[in-house]
Amino acid sequence: MSYRSERFLRYHGESVPSLPYPIDDRSPVELRDLFLEILHNKVHGFCFSMYEEGQQPGDLIPEAQVRRRLQLLQRHAHWIRSFSCIEGNENVPKVARELGMNTLVGAWLGKDKEKNRQEIKALIDLARQGYVDIAAVGNEVLYRKDLSEDELLQYIDTVKQAIPEVQVGYVDAYYEFVQRPSIAAACDVILTNCYPFWEGTSFETSLDHMKQMYGQAREAGGGKRVIITETGWPSRGASLGIALPSARNALLYFINTQLWSMDENIEVFYFSSFDESWKTGAEGEVGAFWGVWDIHGNLKYTGEQL
Repeated sequence: MSYRSERFLRYHGESVPSLPYPIDDRSPVELRDLFLEILHNKVHGFCFSMYEEGQQPGDLIPEAQVRRRLQLLQRHAHWIRSFSCIEGNENVPKVARELGMNTLVGAWLGKDKEKNRQEIKALIDLARQGYVDIAAVGNEVLYRKDLSEDELLQYIDTVKQAIPEVQVGYVDAYYEFVQRPSIAAACDVILTNCYPFWEGTSFETSLDHMKQMYGQAREAGGGKRVIITETGWPSRGASLGIALPSARNALLYFINTQLWSMDENIEVFYFSSFDESWKTGAEGEVGAFWGVWDIHGNLKYTGEQL
């Protein structure tokens, strides 16, 4: 790819080999150097981790905190993905645009109809103000069974009619688009989450599994643009089946994902930017350790034993 530096290419030659990428036998120093080189040249995008220690969704987050974190990510990613448009989240696309980043902006939908109304209105307002490159109407509401398919379709249609100049999609697991063709048909762009870890896949086969997930979403889209809106691997916590969290597995998964996405020109938003401790409530200990940076904003995988 055009933005690979000469030093980057020395690790892999002029072309990346076919899967699986043979980087698992590299020394810790080589892996750290490659990790830093990928970040130096910028990845496509990160999912934005909003909350610091002691904070959780529902808390009003100040713009200064959003700015501080985005200024760090600005140096390492072209795009940022946000998950909500209220309670301080509306500052994410505004500051990101100011910093020269592209934005995938999400309205968080659930069972609370008034909150849904606020989110949809805020998303439309942000788009009309020029802060939204891609609009995501809901995140995994079908997976959570928070909304019916018909309810979701109504929200998608409302947003599409209000901002016809912006591509509109819905975020969910790859198989939801396969099982619900009406949702895939309603989306301008397929926004798919691909998590080999949450399906209990071993790290050794995780990249092949993600490639299969992406392929299913692409087929369901019937030629539409397909973006991986979330994928990642935790660095700590309990295993799920034969999926084992560890610093080394998380680092290798990040590197494999970035090399594959660059080689195949696939847009990927990596989950996640920062560790967030509030996620332990829903996911257990493992939920807190998906970040490339820790909860304090320190880059991981540069001093840990790999």
